[in-house]
Amino acid sequence: MDFEPYRGELVAYCYRMLGSFHEAEDLTQETMLRAWKARERYDPARASVRTWLYRIATRVCLSALEGRARRPLPSGLGAPSEDPGAPLTPAVDVPWLEPFPDARCDVEARTDLRLALVAALQLLPARQRAVLVLREVLEFSAAEVAGQLGTSVAAVNSALQRARAALARGDGIDAVGEPVDAGTRAVVGRYARAFEAADVAGLVRLLTEDAVLEMPPVPLWYRGRREYGRFMERVFALRGTDWRVERVAANGQPALAAYAPERGAGHRLHSVQVLTVAGGRVAHNVVFADPRVLAAFAPSP
Repeated sequence: MDFEPYRGELVAYCYRMLGSFHEAEDLTQETMLRAWKARERYDPARASVRTWLYRIATRVCLSALEGRARRPLPSGLGAPSEDPGAPLTPAVDVPWLEPFPDARCDVEARTDLRLALVAALQLLPARQRAVLVLREVLEFSAAEVAGQLGTSVAAVNSALQRARAALARGDGIDAVGEPVDAGTRAVVGRYARAFEAADVAGLVRLLTEDAVLEMPPVPLWYRGRREYGRFMERVFALRGTDWRVERVAANGQPALAAYAPERGAGHRLHSVQVLTVAGGRVAHNVVFADPRVLAAFAPSP
């Protein structure tokens, strides 16, 4: 039995469940190992290999989530900051949501990986989360999901209804960004050039009025063009103005790998910025600076 063709989509599924790319890779490997050990007991008359693998992956994820705190973004923990000079102290005790590096997964597996949606999923109870992803994103039937969860079709339908209602009450998850088309790429290109030029005014002109900037593992976040601009002025004052930017992709969204100037050592990868573009402007920028996140992207300067 060859399980490898399913690895990419299983990593994406585990990521939606856990909110961590690194844990998703580990749990996918555990799923593959369990499937290999149980291969003699697999019955093709009861389920396809894909459905069977998702049943194992679901159980692995639910077990991993027992007793776990959710993985948030800073904007999910409190009100925005109004102080651009606030200390940039990482909250190392928070299990922050991680981005998903698109280059590490097949295109077909990236459906509905937007950061806002994955962050909202973390608010759901684990079984509701599984039902929603399996039914709405992966389009398994209610009967298949019931088999994967060891429950009834009625229980699956009830959990799906509750999950939909909870997401409908969420903030901003219905604001789907524009597809990564020529217009979006042009906006991101202008943003990248303004960033490399340390042109704060140029950056601000590319933002929506209520644009959000957040930067896990620092728990601060800012809302609005003025606050965004004031914080970027601080960044360039602290780290210099000779930045380099490379385009990458994360969560099916445009992203930038930002390299900060290092005295006597060229440039060092500083952060990965995941952008949401709406109405031809940047509406949201999540700046990830955790070393483990940077290693997952590993772009070349």
